Amino acid sequence: MRTLQLAAVAGLAAIALMQETQGQTAIQPGVDVHTFANVDAFRVRHVNLDLAVDFTARRLAGHADLTVARLNAKAGTLILDTRDLDVRSVSLIRLGRPPASLPFELGKPRDFMGRPLEIQVPDDVRGEAVVRIDYQTRPEASGLQWLTPEQTAGKKHPYLFSQSQAIHARSWIPLQDTPQVRVTYSATIHAPQGLRAVMSAAHGPADAKPDANGLVAYRFEMKEAIPSYLIAIAVGDIEFRAISPRTGVYTEPAVLDAAANEFADLERMVATCEKLFGPYRWGRYDLLILPPSAPFGGMENPRLSFITPTVIAGDRSLVALIAHELAHSWSGNLVTNATWRDFWLNEGFTVYLERRIVEALYGKRRAQMEDALGLQSLQRNLAELEPADQHLAIDLRGRDPDDGVTEVPYEKGKLFLQFLESRVGREELDRFLRAYFDHFAFQSIYTEQFLDYLRETLLAKKPGAVKESEIRAWVYEPGLPGVAVLPSEEVFAPIDRVRSGWLAGSLATADLPVREWSTQEWLHFLDNMPPQIPPARLDELERTFRLSESRNAEIAHSWFRIAIRNDYEPAYPKLTEYLMTIGRRKLVRPLYEDLMKTPKGAELARSIYARARPGYHPITQSTLDALMGRTG
Repeated sequence: MRTLQLAAVAGLAAIALMQETQGQTAIQPGVDVHTFANVDAFRVRHVNLDLAVDFTARRLAGHADLTVARLNAKAGTLILDTRDLDVRSVSLIRLGRPPASLPFELGKPRDFMGRPLEIQVPDDVRGEAVVRIDYQTRPEASGLQWLTPEQTAGKKHPYLFSQSQAIHARSWIPLQDTPQVRVTYSATIHAPQGLRAVMSAAHGPADAKPDANGLVAYRFEMKEAIPSYLIAIAVGDIEFRAISPRTGVYTEPAVLDAAANEFADLERMVATCEKLFGPYRWGRYDLLILPPSAPFGGMENPRLSFITPTVIAGDRSLVALIAHELAHSWSGNLVTNATWRDFWLNEGFTVYLERRIVEALYGKRRAQMEDALGLQSLQRNLAELEPADQHLAIDLRGRDPDDGVTEVPYEKGKLFLQFLESRVGREELDRFLRAYFDHFAFQSIYTEQFLDYLRETLLAKKPGAVKESEIRAWVYEPGLPGVAVLPSEEVFAPIDRVRSGWLAGSLATADLPVREWSTQEWLHFLDNMPPQIPPARLDELERTFRLSESRNAEIAHSWFRIAIRNDYEPAYPKLTEYLMTIGRRKLVRPLYEDLMKTPKGAELARSIYARARPGYHPITQSTLDALMGRTG
């Protein structure tokens, strides 16, 4: 539409003007700076994998058949993304002909980007063709973690799992590793007998018998087009338990009962999100509970979300994370950020949907507590970030996209939608979101496309409800705009009064009303303590509530931060155990950062890290290596 085009021109002009004023080269919206792939010349449509899992060598080996469409008849070189892949050969596969070898070259490595794989495609190839790459991964592949039996819950079998977001898929598959390219995929995974392979796809029948190498073939197919970062694999001692006809839990046998109980509301969550935002379009929704080394709380791989075991608290108090990963089935998986500059389109929308699910299932007060904690976390993060990193549409040129994973795309993005809700009403915003998911279903879009659609649809119905200057403040300026509708922290007022009374000595430790507290109330109580607390008072808390031994990883995390600030040595043995057994980056990184602030703490941090590092995922290792000043 002409009005849409004019709005787009205005939006792009505003970006260019702002950047010229700041002395920067203008960003080109929709251009992914984190890929080598020449997506305008060639476009991968389908990926077919045939890979064998070798736990001894810690590698995947086999081939990837890429169905490639030639978009530019004059283009002769197909460029793919790789990182630390050993490419053995490349060939062209055509019906009725033997495979034809294709010339290829791996370009120079570039920091976190990896190396381009440049393949010469014959001039007579028209339309679509299948390019086969024979290759194997390396043990240090950033998107794969290989665990020894001792690093798993069952302690009997090795385990492999992937983490492809943001640009780690290229470390185990040669492809166009950019979210703007969506592919269908199929796979045959040859896994050792006695272990099970799962993927983010429909699961087909496995071979009844192992082959001559003792490997069993598992087959998978994903018919819906997804970005590369959502291709996922895990292999290990994995069992399944159904929760409903379309939901269930995969995990190690030792964790299965606890996981099935913790996530018993899974079907209710799916049904709630469907009622709010439209049909679930991926068939099944299952969870895979990973070993403790998982670097993130969850990964929204379609059909099979990968989940950290740290959310198994025994009381379902941390299941907001499940609501978050489920909500990605709409915002992120169905409609995807086209580049990592647009990450907020995935995460801000998803946090908004997550809180709506929590409110519908667990009540308004629970959602209000989650909102208040989210705001506190955002405000702490904003105090640490450079102004440019506080934008929703963040400039990540020359930087690893993982640098953009802060609270800004999550909580500030959510507050932007909350602001829109306050101006147009919840019912109107819900109608807009359902239409948005329908309109852009199975597409990848960038920030300016969303804003154009917002102006043309929702805001066109409500003239004057939102000013253009307000939109710019939310998306292209630092901090929180003055028009933000912030969640009230009044929901935590009783906890604040209790904390004040305890700190003043008018309320004894034994009289703290913790039996009535939710996890969220505990976190608010601990996270808002003053920096310094007398050792005797810490002794009281530890003796009374055994916080160092808490089964709730979030509560233990908050307690350990207090212990580190106050050099409370009685907590250090359990702190060490915590850091040795949990690999979730959100939980371990702040603890190491706190320790590194003092010479004594830094010595302890380095001692723990030297032992814990082999059990961390490569993504977590990379973050902590930089913190420790570790090289090589």
